[in-house]
Amino acid sequence: MKPAQDIERLRLITQLLLDTRLQDLRRAAEARARSQMQFDALATPESPSDLPLAVAGTVGLAYCRWADQRRADLNAVIARQTVDWIAARSEASTAFGRKQALQAALDRQKP
Repeated sequence: MKPAQDIERLRLITQLLLDTRLQDLRRAAEARARSQMQFDALATPESPSDLPLAVAGTVGLAYCRWADQRRADLNAVIARQTVDWIAARSEASTAFGRKQALQAALDRQKP
């Protein structure tokens, strides 16, 4: 294979790698955002206004207990997703740096 073809293949590979890493980053960010929206939605309980006061209080306490457990579960999920997002961001940054370094080397070779 000719050197020009090798360089073109290398350029395409680095672009594909960057595109893949950016897609992974997008997916990780979207998953984390969905979980965060679920967590935020737990902050505003519905108030059952058409129930008797004693029943409404019992329902409210049951909801608070359930919401606390759900928040704990979501906190663990969000923590894992944050780790995944940080790793994806780092990999995307590395892929971008490699693409930029290759482009800089190619630019230096041009007369």
